[in-house]
Amino acid sequence: MVLGAVGIAVGSAMGSTGWAPWWSDVQDPITSQIVWDIRLPRSLGAWAGGALLGLAGALAQGLFRNPLADPYLLGSASGASLGVAIYLSLFGGSVMAMGWWVKLGMTGAAFVGAVLAVMLTLLLARGVQHTLRLLLAGVVVGVVLGAITSFLNLWRPEVWQGMQGFMLGSTGFMAWTSCVLMCAVLLLCGALAVVMARVLDALTLGENTALSLGVPLAQARVWLITVIALATGTAVAQMGLIAFVGLAAPHVVRAVVRTTHRWTLVLAALTGGWLLLLADLLARGLIAPQEMPVGVLTAVLGGGYLLWRMSRISSVRGLS
Repeated sequence: MVLGAVGIAVGSAMGSTGWAPWWSDVQDPITSQIVWDIRLPRSLGAWAGGALLGLAGALAQGLFRNPLADPYLLGSASGASLGVAIYLSLFGGSVMAMGWWVKLGMTGAAFVGAVLAVMLTLLLARGVQHTLRLLLAGVVVGVVLGAITSFLNLWRPEVWQGMQGFMLGSTGFMAWTSCVLMCAVLLLCGALAVVMARVLDALTLGENTALSLGVPLAQARVWLITVIALATGTAVAQMGLIAFVGLAAPHVVRAVVRTTHRWTLVLAALTGGWLLLLADLLARGLIAPQEMPVGVLTAVLGGGYLLWRMSRISSVRGLS
């Protein structure tokens, strides 16, 4: 929480030309408006979106008992992309030139697409009884919906300009309404995740052992998938596709501390928020006044960290 608060404070002083402390000119109404209406919601939104992805990633890895699972595993990212592509095909135009009502509609389209993709995954998997079937169904749905999105981009080339910002991920369009929505969903999903933490602890012992302990796996999977879909769909709808945050955040937590899922979920959410906030600050400051897509930075940073972890684990095993 302390790192997040520091990052948000730093983000409020990060302008288009780099570091620009606003407190030295706090009486200027233009500076106050820029800080309050642009920088603060962007920084807070980046933290909340990263926290949602970190929480969803920890839940997905616990549910599938696979450290390579991420929040997009059930097809939500591909569904959100298809929803945005369909919406842009109907309305056309660039995201930068759209009115607020069109952006709101695009957000809704992304969320609906993510939820429908997860529902399609559940339909193909014939419910939630088999974890491996869920995993395979999610991969298939992601590939098929991604192909349909690519077809729409070829069929309507003007859609690609609007899709590009969504595919690369951006926190630049964040407003206070987005922050309030993501923070509310984060509180809801966090509370549900903490309640379900004991189920994840039981699943680490195997499904048969969890059943013998009296864990209702079918109902638990439904709730876990619902939380993952809600957290991921909300974050993706507001920021676009942000890579590696949901995958890397639980790994960072497990590299530092070994604990039960209750604390792993909480720490993964806090770590995810801090990682995305750090990436957003770097995206704004590295090549100021230009800005890098934050999704590109998260992919580079997260992928680099995971490659470093893999090489370190391999070297330790080689020595042993």
